[in-house]
Amino acid sequence: MELYELSAKRLSELIRKKEVSPKEILSSVLKRIEEKEDEINAYITITKDIAERQAEEAEKRQIKGELLSDIDGIPLAIKDNICTKGIRTTCASKILFNYIPPYNATVVERLIKAGSVIVGKTNMDEFAMGSSTETSAFGPTHNPFKRGFVPGGSSGGSAAAVSAGEAILALGSDTGGSIRQPAGFCGVVGMKPTYGRVSRYGLIAYASSLDQIGPICKTVEDCAILLNHICGYDPKDTTSAPIDTPDFRKALDKDIKGVRIGLPKEYFIEGLDKRIEERIRDAVKLLEKEGAVVEEISLPHTRYAISTYYLIATAEASSNLARYDGVKYGFREKAGSLIEMYEKTRMNGFGREVKRRIMLGTYVLSAGYYEAYYLKALKVRTLIREDFKRAFSKVDCIVTPISPELPFRIGEKTDDPLKMYLVDIYTVSLNLSGLPGISVPCGYIDGLPVGIQFISRPFDEETLLRISHFYEKKAGLRDGV
Repeated sequence: MELYELSAKRLSELIRKKEVSPKEILSSVLKRIEEKEDEINAYITITKDIAERQAEEAEKRQIKGELLSDIDGIPLAIKDNICTKGIRTTCASKILFNYIPPYNATVVERLIKAGSVIVGKTNMDEFAMGSSTETSAFGPTHNPFKRGFVPGGSSGGSAAAVSAGEAILALGSDTGGSIRQPAGFCGVVGMKPTYGRVSRYGLIAYASSLDQIGPICKTVEDCAILLNHICGYDPKDTTSAPIDTPDFRKALDKDIKGVRIGLPKEYFIEGLDKRIEERIRDAVKLLEKEGAVVEEISLPHTRYAISTYYLIATAEASSNLARYDGVKYGFREKAGSLIEMYEKTRMNGFGREVKRRIMLGTYVLSAGYYEAYYLKALKVRTLIREDFKRAFSKVDCIVTPISPELPFRIGEKTDDPLKMYLVDIYTVSLNLSGLPGISVPCGYIDGLPVGIQFISRPFDEETLLRISHFYEKKAGLRDGV
């Protein structure tokens, strides 16, 4: 196997044994980028010079036996809505085309201190608004398994980079499924931690009560490794939870005998590709054979999740994106008056989907509609949370599909926003509830990956990692990395 194909865990072991150097690993990844990037378009900015300097510093530590961590010298990609000091951060939007942050996001600071090698900033749906990485001002990302098909979104660039070997690890953000769904579409592992588990300081906001940073990796164990470095309380983020961070790797090697798994009947209905349902049920049978106890559960307010999500998310987006007016930073259009400058800047700086969501959010927050739409959506959000609370009084983990369908062709849904929004029907409820969820590969159909989603109680990522790691090993889908 080539070095770019190996997991972070395996590469870290080789570095510690001095069997391979960080510079050799980076060289393998950069060569892979040269081979695949024109075809995939996973990156907006490639930071080769910075990466080479960081790899050289890691190699000096390796020689001295002073490695900083288990990700020291490991190449990592960062979604382009996470601020990186001195490195362009665009949110895949024309309006931030040349924005260079003067500071690092907390997660970036933590990864730099751990010795990570930052390879670049990955492509995404503009301002994380999309499910296919087609709304990017820098062009769409292609699925590494089949060119011309979407990689999912909005963290499609991060998922495609890890899947194609253009990065070993990556960070994404998840507002309604934007880590889990592209991970499922690209055949890799992606986790949305509990809201508040990972600092959002330095994450350019889409919907502040829903956004969460998380890892995209080759294996569940790599996911646990990266989580160990990015989780933890941050006083810079008022939504950061003051809760201890366990060593997530310690949860991995426990068996699942007696673990109670719930299958929500509302997730296995008309609209779900029968072939995907078959893969999910086969996975559950495997877990049941190994000692898990499986039962059907109900999450009755699931049918309101998409409507609720798109009211709350767009309302928050309308507020958060009001700052992009051409005055202080970013793109600015020339005009004869201030008002005209505002109008032209926002009209020409934002893409069609972003403008659509800003308009919808502004409408639901406007006088006369706030109570009818936004306030009602907040009440339904509470009902969805209560559904999960009741379910977790009976089970330890909930298993669902990631998406009702396989990766689709680029351009197939761009003219029908409702069809695009329904792609996230199985993921948005977790963001509304603040729950952790993980997507793990679950086989292939017609050469395209299928993902399975595991969900657990708030701040119980250990259960997720334990069950998903057990399934990953038994299914044998990531052997050898």
